[in-house]
Amino acid sequence: MKTNHWMSKRRIFSGLATRLRKMLKCIRSGEQMKKAENEYDDNEMDHSSDSLATRDYSASGYSSRPGEVEQKVDTSNIEEAESSLRESGYLNYEEARALLGRLEYQKGNIEAALHVFEGIDIAAVTPKIRVAISRRCEQNRRRSQSDAAPPMSMHAVSLLLEAVFLKSKSLQGLARYEEAAQSCKIILDNVESALPEGLPENFTSDCKLQETLAVAVELLPELWKLAGSLPEAILSYRRALLYKWNLDNETTAKIQKEFAVFLLYSGCDASPPNLRSQMEGSFVPRNNLEEAILLLVILLRKLVLGRIVWDPSVIDHLSYALSVSGELRSLAHHVEELLPTTMERRERYCILALCYYAEGKDLVALNLLKNILNDRENKDCTLELLLAAKICGENSVCIDEGIGFSCKSLSTSGRKCSQIVGISNCLHGVLLSAKSRSATSDSERILKQSEALQALETSERTMRERNPYVVYHLCLEHAEQRKLDCALYYAKQLLMLEAGSSVKGYIILARILSAQKRFADAETVINAAIEQTGKWDHGELLRTKAKLQIAQDQLKNAIDTYTHLLAVIQVWTKSVGAEKRLLKNRIKHDRSLEMETWHDLAKLYTSLLQWRDAEICLSKSQAINPHSASRWYCAGLLNEAKGLHQEALKAFRKALDVDPTHVPSLISTARILRQLGSESLPVVRSFLMDALRIDRTNPSAWYNLGLLYKADLAVSALEAAECFEAAAILEESAPIEPFR
Repeated sequence: MKTNHWMSKRRIFSGLATRLRKMLKCIRSGEQMKKAENEYDDNEMDHSSDSLATRDYSASGYSSRPGEVEQKVDTSNIEEAESSLRESGYLNYEEARALLGRLEYQKGNIEAALHVFEGIDIAAVTPKIRVAISRRCEQNRRRSQSDAAPPMSMHAVSLLLEAVFLKSKSLQGLARYEEAAQSCKIILDNVESALPEGLPENFTSDCKLQETLAVAVELLPELWKLAGSLPEAILSYRRALLYKWNLDNETTAKIQKEFAVFLLYSGCDASPPNLRSQMEGSFVPRNNLEEAILLLVILLRKLVLGRIVWDPSVIDHLSYALSVSGELRSLAHHVEELLPTTMERRERYCILALCYYAEGKDLVALNLLKNILNDRENKDCTLELLLAAKICGENSVCIDEGIGFSCKSLSTSGRKCSQIVGISNCLHGVLLSAKSRSATSDSERILKQSEALQALETSERTMRERNPYVVYHLCLEHAEQRKLDCALYYAKQLLMLEAGSSVKGYIILARILSAQKRFADAETVINAAIEQTGKWDHGELLRTKAKLQIAQDQLKNAIDTYTHLLAVIQVWTKSVGAEKRLLKNRIKHDRSLEMETWHDLAKLYTSLLQWRDAEICLSKSQAINPHSASRWYCAGLLNEAKGLHQEALKAFRKALDVDPTHVPSLISTARILRQLGSESLPVVRSFLMDALRIDRTNPSAWYNLGLLYKADLAVSALEAAECFEAAAILEESAPIEPFR
């Protein structure tokens, strides 16, 4: 019995194979095939088995490499024909061409396959395809098979859409990318038109069309990118993610990542997505950056929940996107949420340290770096040492600790490249310079200044190429040590290195020229900088220009310049609009600049005895920050000019309550106390010594100390003369603003 059944199957299979070869031969010869084989009765067809419908879809394969699955090629095509014959009773012209095209494609004959596929009139069968898909899904929902048969079997639909996909792949192989994209788009258009609400959940189990759809959805954006049509690529990515294609998690994640990378680095400005339906109050990205961040955050959530395999590049791209958008606190939050097993402890702490440092939380960042440096298992910590040294250099409370980090970095960077050694020396020099400013004795201060200069010069020699950061600090150190000719040389070198693109370079050059009393030259430099830079970068330049005009007794011009500066700040603030979050650091800086501009104007009006105008300026400043040491200092100057010495003293003391290191208030407090005679000379002297401890190069502090010594009979006239001499020397080389 089993033998008879086996022989029956073999006869059926042999007959099908013979008939299929005849049909394919007809197509090759260009003859039109009118009808398919009907000579097998229903009983025999019921016994056929193992057709393509019950085999894994990958047997047909999308590989274009000839020779692959060589033995399965003919079998799969014949079985496909068998399945179509069983379902529809005949094999039409388009289906036969689809089978032949697949055969040629699998053999690697791309051009021959394309020639066969182009003979399929897909537009003619499109209505049947859509109706067949739509009716199949309706039957699935009702679980009923009593409806009229669709105009085309699902097997035929799958076969034809696969042919369209292989045609697209063939066009891609021939570098005809736009045609390939248009062909691939036909597949998705047909399915979307038939099922506007998306594919049902059980669509995958009902037919093999799902696999063709999955690869087509993934391929279409790549084809548009190859064709150079970036807007179409964006639309295809959104289509892949917003329509319900029943893609698995890994495929969806791959598309999301590729789309995010495309949005970040393609340079194409994408318009906001037009979502057909969304919940009220839901977030809609407004630009490339926001859309990329949204996609990467979704991916990161899937990684955390274990829905997809861990991919470290997601964190890399998210770090870049959030850094560019100024949302480093959000990045820190996402990194902190990751499971300990997903990221190494050292890498996690390093990213968090960078985030908190950028957000202004220096000590938090420093503590995170210490956790890394204190772990003996971490051998090479050059990056962490350099970052820790840089943070310490910007915080006076941990200068000594920073010097330790920089020394350790120098000791371990001998085997590193010259750039690392150079940066280590530079940071060491910056830290030594900061240490010299807090030195208690002249000998220690001079020693640290010498070591700082030596470290910075070593850094410059070590660097393979001149680094603007190193040159800037060399210029700054020479200027503070009043080696103005050397400082001027490095300032010019800095401008050349940066090609005039840095406002900082112009300002340091103007300050050095002002210290040489070349005010007209300094103003010329500032005017050139204003012409070279954008109008939103004019703030510091205009303020420096106004101070240069004051130094040249051009008070009316200075008032006009300050007025222009305030107008620029006001216009810029209004123009920021929706980007306030992105530019929060810039906004904070400009608010501070606006406040200091009002203070400068208040001092200028005070010197002109225009009390009312000075009071208006101070009220404007109070609206920005009522707790400003600088504002209280200006109020004290105004009261002092009015002859209200007690009120002035109260204002100066309030300034010191806000900032005990505010040097102008320390000097003014000492001056008022000396004039009133209400405090002993040692008390007055303590204020001046505190001022000199903070700023040894302040000529006003030395001058007032000289006046104090002159009035003190217990102090020799020589000490007073030395103070006056120091004040005169420093005044000769004093810039209009502190160098630092």
